[in-house]
Amino acid sequence: MKDLSDYRKSYEKSELLESSISKNPFELFAQWFQEAEEIGGSEEINAMTVATIGLDGFPKNRVVLLKQFTDEGFVFFTNYESEKGKAIEENPNVCLSFFWHNSERQVIIKGIATKTSEKISDDYFYSRPTGSQLGAIASHQSEVISNRSFLDEKIQSLESEFDGKKIERPHYWGGYLVKPVEIEFWQGRPNRLHDRIRFQLHDLHWNIDRLSS
Repeated sequence: MKDLSDYRKSYEKSELLESSISKNPFELFAQWFQEAEEIGGSEEINAMTVATIGLDGFPKNRVVLLKQFTDEGFVFFTNYESEKGKAIEENPNVCLSFFWHNSERQVIIKGIATKTSEKISDDYFYSRPTGSQLGAIASHQSEVISNRSFLDEKIQSLESEFDGKKIERPHYWGGYLVKPVEIEFWQGRPNRLHDRIRFQLHDLHWNIDRLSS
């Protein structure tokens, strides 16, 4: 057995008080995101965990990159026929979470995922490097394959096939917009008495509550 009881850190960098935050959770998220960028220490500030309820009834988390956020919601891109895509089709209720360790902050977002417009999916797909575009075609995400060579050979074949040609976005690849119904902001504090502020959407209005740590 490996005992991790002595793994401890005291969170002392900041505080989260109702008197000093925006009453709009999207504005607060944008502020925290910018501050995480300014502090640095991570190459992918936009890395987030996406949790879905699988077709087998089990929840599953995976790290995905946030690519857009507005006052409407949060956007990421994936294969619609992947395990997560099939899960979202069956149950669009998802949870996104961010952890920025250098600022000692978490954001947890419960929301409903819907496919983005074709234009948004096209615009992002064609902004990607050629290799990533071909990768979206080569990989039937989440399917069992025989070995790594299967993917390597598939990508080589596609490179020859599309040499000098435009790569069309496959119909099974695109974006999801997660419209939040609840956003929780967590600020680490000493003695594990952390600050937690929750925004819940009711009748187009955000109710704000403080939660015990």
